[in-house]
Amino acid sequence: MTLRALLSPTVMGVVAAVEGADGRVLLVRHRFDPGWRLPGGGVNRGEPAQAAILRELAEEVGLAGGAAQFFALYTGSTGWATQVVALYRVGGGAVNFRPNLEIREICFADPNAPPAGCAPATLRRLKELTGAADVSARW
Repeated sequence: MTLRALLSPTVMGVVAAVEGADGRVLLVRHRFDPGWRLPGGGVNRGEPAQAAILRELAEEVGLAGGAAQFFALYTGSTGWATQVVALYRVGGGAVNFRPNLEIREICFADPNAPPAGCAPATLRRLKELTGAADVSARW
């Protein structure tokens, strides 16, 4: 098991569709990546994914409250590691955003008419969330 973990590591990430009462979805623009994206981040060692997404949202966009409901699990690759990403729907929270070292701006967008400049993976996830596309296994 240890040798396999060294030769084929796996990293876990979480992202969220933070949904407002009007059905709009929170998108973020990072300082280090182009395009609008769903907010999220990494899962710490031993941390439950559901706790990780709520922690990341609090850190990145100032989310207070809210409940995370699992939506789908995806795989991809990053460098030589396998990437596993859990997508959650988050509702019922309040966002108190202030630009920070990671996120420079946010917007709430209609998932059926996302803003120009969305990352391709974000567009795919929005279609899945609205039922306009089947859920893929690949990020």
